[in-house]
Amino acid sequence: MHDLIIRNGTIVDGTGAPAFKGDVAIDNGVISAVGQVSGEGREEIDAAGLIVTPGFVDIHTHYDGQATWDAEMAPSSWHGVTTVVMGNCGVGFAPAHPDKHDWLINLMEGVEDIPGSALAEGMSWGWESFPEYLDVLEKMPRTVDVGTHVPHGALRAYVMGERGARNEPATPEDIATMAGIVEDSLKAGALGFSTSRTVLHRAKDGEVVPGTYATRDELVGIGAAISRAGHGVFETASDLATDAKEFEWMEAVSREAGIKVSFGMLQAVGDDWRRHMSHVEAANARGARITAQIALRGTGLLLNWRGTAHPFLARAAWYEIAHKPWAEQWAALNDPAFKARLLADPAIAPGLSVNALSKKLFEGWDTQYPIGDNPDYEPAPEDSIAARAAREGRDPAELAYEIMMEDEGRGFIYLPILNFADGHLDHVGELLNHPATVVSLSDGGAHCGTICDAASTTFMLTHWVRDRARGARIPLEQAIHRQTAHTAAAYGLDDRGALKPGLIGDVNLIDLDRLKLAKPYLAFDLPAGGKRLLQKAEGYVATIKSGKVTFREGQATGERPGALIRGPQTAAVRLAAE
Repeated sequence: MHDLIIRNGTIVDGTGAPAFKGDVAIDNGVISAVGQVSGEGREEIDAAGLIVTPGFVDIHTHYDGQATWDAEMAPSSWHGVTTVVMGNCGVGFAPAHPDKHDWLINLMEGVEDIPGSALAEGMSWGWESFPEYLDVLEKMPRTVDVGTHVPHGALRAYVMGERGARNEPATPEDIATMAGIVEDSLKAGALGFSTSRTVLHRAKDGEVVPGTYATRDELVGIGAAISRAGHGVFETASDLATDAKEFEWMEAVSREAGIKVSFGMLQAVGDDWRRHMSHVEAANARGARITAQIALRGTGLLLNWRGTAHPFLARAAWYEIAHKPWAEQWAALNDPAFKARLLADPAIAPGLSVNALSKKLFEGWDTQYPIGDNPDYEPAPEDSIAARAAREGRDPAELAYEIMMEDEGRGFIYLPILNFADGHLDHVGELLNHPATVVSLSDGGAHCGTICDAASTTFMLTHWVRDRARGARIPLEQAIHRQTAHTAAAYGLDDRGALKPGLIGDVNLIDLDRLKLAKPYLAFDLPAGGKRLLQKAEGYVATIKSGKVTFREGQATGERPGALIRGPQTAAVRLAAE
């Protein structure tokens, strides 16, 4: 008698092998048989007409605070994700001196757009060292497994105090102390170390993340600590502005320490990604192990009246209502006189200094697109607000205003700012076929008022496998492999990611024909009423974590089999089939 049998499904096992019809049996949380399973199960699920896949493994999230209070781990868990890795981009909450709590919250709020009030109310802390943080995470059962990096920002501030926070150079003694903490944290169960080297990542007070200007000695010293610990990925977010210099230290860290280095790569202009990948190929040919983290769609802002950003933020009339309650803002927005005044204002108030990104936000109608009930993340040029306004003989600002007024002010505009420089996603298709890339950058749990890419796992199937009309698609087996066994292997999580006997019983049952991404929406359900963008999906018939059904048709069942991952994992002992 098996605990659970999933019967008659189309099994896409995560390895990249061709799909086949069959059954999956799970016992004591572990897959015990795959193929034609005899006998009975205490629970049986008929998966006829469904694809049966491993649970998805998302290696780039920011649930560092949320994981201390939230068992459901939405929105990632709504999209078939059964394992998340957090602590990316050099930001997190351990190690932490007690007097640095507010500072770390300020850092996370600025970099990742997670409401500071929600973090302040939601986190009870209860740790100082990184191993103590892991102990706190381990206490909470949840719907997914969680693993985490040691974040450079918190580490520098912990060891160097204000010198570290201000990005002053680390002394040899500082480096040795930080390296020791990293080594101890990895031995306690951290999956890696993360840093940020992009000036886009700034705390709420405008300061860049500690570690942004870290020297080669500091980075190599920490890499050596990862080597001594015996495992761990060195993860970095970088502008890659001086890419030759950046790849030099990444290669040095990887080769000298013999470790994996993983960096976020998003197309900024034209073929810049080809240049970056040529650096990766050359370094790996010399013995490095460098992997580019790639996103599946344009990294873009969702613009909404109540979100963090919208095109009218820099107009004088908006200042009049910017800090008022939503009810008063809504009343003003419905007032024809206020609307006329707002639209008549200059897009950027006189005297206000803005950068290129801000100009794109306030005036870039040719790269802004309506996003409605059937979100299109690869829109054509003729779908832009500028093109539509021209066809209708209208002011594009007025059209944008009306789009955001839809659904009682819940209308959204999509502004892709990275990974969409050519107006299409062909380069992503090429990168999906490159051996030195890994699917990443969902940022689950972050950018709460601007971005909602935690649904990327669903987008992979709906867009890249089934619906893409503007270019080549990819095979289903490749799409599943790329977000299961492939992402799991990136962190040495060899106990999951495939439907094989002896591996953890993490499974998705998906109706691919009706799989659909819903329109994003803004919720105010974080602690202290904090806001976050969410996006649901239809078509996940069931998600199973360690043999327990955690979601049925998108609804949580109350099962909480998820746990903390401590370090790399080997395959579980194979159970007998009977």
